[in-house]
Amino acid sequence: MHLSKVLGGATLASFLAALPALAQEAAAPAAEAVTEAAAAVVDKGDVAWMLVSTMVVIVMTIPGLALFYGGLVRAKNILSVLTQVFLGFSLISILWVAYGYSLAFAGPTEGGLSAFFGDFSKFFLSGVTLESTAATFSDGYELPEMVFVAFQLTFACITSTLIVGGIAERMKFGALMAFLAIWFTFSYVPMAHMVWSGPGLLFNMGAYDFAGGTVVHINSGVAALVAALMLGARKGYLKEPIPPHNLVLTYIGTGLLWFGWFGFNAGSNLEANALTAVALINTVLAPAAGALAWALGERITRGHASALGAVSGAVAGLVAITPAAGFSGVGGAIVLGAVAGVVCLWAVVNLKPMLKYDDSLDVFGIHGVGGIVGALGTAIVANPSFGGYPLDGYDMGGQFMVQLTSVIVAVVWSGVVALIAMLIVKALFGGAKVSEQAERDGLDLSTHGERAYN
Repeated sequence: MHLSKVLGGATLASFLAALPALAQEAAAPAAEAVTEAAAAVVDKGDVAWMLVSTMVVIVMTIPGLALFYGGLVRAKNILSVLTQVFLGFSLISILWVAYGYSLAFAGPTEGGLSAFFGDFSKFFLSGVTLESTAATFSDGYELPEMVFVAFQLTFACITSTLIVGGIAERMKFGALMAFLAIWFTFSYVPMAHMVWSGPGLLFNMGAYDFAGGTVVHINSGVAALVAALMLGARKGYLKEPIPPHNLVLTYIGTGLLWFGWFGFNAGSNLEANALTAVALINTVLAPAAGALAWALGERITRGHASALGAVSGAVAGLVAITPAAGFSGVGGAIVLGAVAGVVCLWAVVNLKPMLKYDDSLDVFGIHGVGGIVGALGTAIVANPSFGGYPLDGYDMGGQFMVQLTSVIVAVVWSGVVALIAMLIVKALFGGAKVSEQAERDGLDLSTHGERAYN
């Protein structure tokens, strides 16, 4: 289905009658004024909810993600991680309004490269006015376009800054900023377009991605893995312990992440209604199940349930429910979160040491692997027999193959872009990794000239 069927209120009815739940796929700016007979309503309740959702997703990143990562690194590197997340967020937010939004959600509805990119017609938000609107998923109801722009900005920012965890404690700051800019432009933007915009390749295939399993988690997880592999391991990796320096900060960061995820998932419904509540409660249940499953898995395999394992399992559950938040019933959310907790535990504890890659803070192990579990699992938990809320024409086997295709596209696309981006920044910066002495001293001092603790 093309986005042109969604843009323009009178044409929404036939499309949306089949949509009890569909997150951002159909949401793009209204290009034409609606007719007087079907004048769209901008509901103040929806607007208020979306503004709140936007703000809490920012809290999810700053300080949530920053503190989560900051507690996991060594004391000599905490400020470097905080700075990378903070300035990464700042960089991507500007790139988003400059051209990211336009390339993701504007442009022709068919032909040319419209399956992969939009165009520059809304460069620096040209044409985004006080009157322009974006469609929601209820016939006759729309949002101010600027609200949609701001909400999507937060997704672009957190996806890009998630990558910081994969290269923590060893990448040159300038090289990282350049990498994020390149990867955002050529991986995040086209993936968002392919999945959430009407002309998009995966949108037209019928891929289910309520809030970003492919666009956010697989995309960033694969990029973090490729960057980590090309950068090389930290000094002493697999030869000496590299423990987290402050799990209390990580615990606080997890709480802020979980809080922000309500805006992330429930906000992706673009309205304040019953389906929003479904996405919200699923965002409680899946991480709860993930935390319990990880803790139980640790108890069985390692003899103890750890605090770090509990918060890691919760994040794994949050990742897995993201693409399924508005498609799954509560039972499916619990099962999906538990499966993600167990699978991500295996990826972090067994797969990473076996393959010897230094994904510092397990971005691939939790976001990449958890995103794959969630994207594939969405096809199953959407089954109405399991309490799910699928779209019309749903077939579990067929939907699973569509989800598998979307996973493969996300893995290959992000991996190739990350590889090329790392080659570019290595050439530009004379290598992307800091010197051994700088790594030994810690990036707080060697890169930023300051220390977190006296």
